[in-house]
This record gives sequence, structure tokens and C-alpha cells, in this order.
Amino acid sequence: MAEGSGRQTGWREVLAVAAVVVIVVLVAAQLTSGVSRDVRTPATILILIGGTAWVLWRITRERPPLA
Repeated sequence: MAEGSGRQTGWREVLAVAAVVVIVVLVAAQLTSGVSRDVRTPATILILIGGTAWVLWRITRERPPLA
């Protein structure tokens, strides 16, 4: 959240991000379950790194001020 915006992250936002993370991990596990073990681990790692990068980008990007 941008500094000085006057709005603090609440429990609802924290729980929403936590739920999204759990869903991403479960989907990644399901998508890679049919892949050989040699490919599964790197694929899962790439999916989780990509998801983490996306979440961090969403958290840090500038938001327009509330009217």
C-alpha cells in the first residue's frame, strides 16, 4: 500500500490473499501431478515463483486516490 494513503490493509484483504495463495498451490500441484517427477518439481517452482511475483506486483503498484 502506498505510504500516506490513509488506508490500512484489513483482515479481509489478508485472508483474500491467503486464500489465493492456497488455491494457487493446490492448482499447481494438480496441474503437475500427471507430469513425470523430473519435470514436476521445476514446473511447480516456476508456477509458484510466477504467482508470488504477480501478488507482489499487485501489492506494490500505485493505486489511484479514493474519491
